[in-house]
Amino acid sequence: MALQEELRTQGEWLFRKRSYLPLAFLVVLALGVAAGRYPGGDIRYHELWEVVCLGVSALGLFVRILAVGFAPAHTSGRTTGQPTAASLTTSGVYSVVRHPIYVGNFLVGLGFALVPWVWWVPVIYTLLFCIYYERIMFAEEAFLRERFAEKFEEWAAHTPAVIPRFSQWRRPALAFSLRTVLRREYSAWMAVVAGHFAIELLEHLFGHDYHWEASWFLLVGTGGAVYTVLWVASHYTRLLEAEGR
Repeated sequence: MALQEELRTQGEWLFRKRSYLPLAFLVVLALGVAAGRYPGGDIRYHELWEVVCLGVSALGLFVRILAVGFAPAHTSGRTTGQPTAASLTTSGVYSVVRHPIYVGNFLVGLGFALVPWVWWVPVIYTLLFCIYYERIMFAEEAFLRERFAEKFEEWAAHTPAVIPRFSQWRRPALAFSLRTVLRREYSAWMAVVAGHFAIELLEHLFGHDYHWEASWFLLVGTGGAVYTVLWVASHYTRLLEAEGR
């Protein structure tokens, strides 16, 4: 099998498994938490650093929201089958980067990887992410090239894959749909909240520090409530349905 076909085959397989294969990184993250230390040896700096890391993950979630909120129906989806696209989105955040969802995913995960304050955790994370998602992006772009031909080639020729070029921003073709974001991104929101809370639990487990900050329980409690409400609304009502989205 030629390398091009091999990369595409690998990418399509990883695309189908992308919901849970990245969870293997949790082993590296747990080792990092076990070896972690406070910045400057001061817990106050550590608490501030946790807020910064949570902000990095929140920035990734924001990038995802920009991509999903302006996207038309049947694009930027969560399908775990073959890549699908009813249309090629080239405006909004897609005018500055070809894979904004994966840029957002990288930032979300980077926020987790930075928490332990151990240099090798974010390095390993970045290397694994590049190897993993490079193949997925290759498979997706092969599909888009076949599906949209010259339109894709023209867009890809001047739009970077993962490093945004903000100077070429073009206004989104559609209005922002809050309902679409709430319907499709509530699980990503909960992943950010639950992920950082889980790291906090590991820190207490490995550090034998049982001083719990009320802010974490407030955050995870609020996050869980929001998740539950949106899950019910998404599965049992049409409140979050938006025409054409």
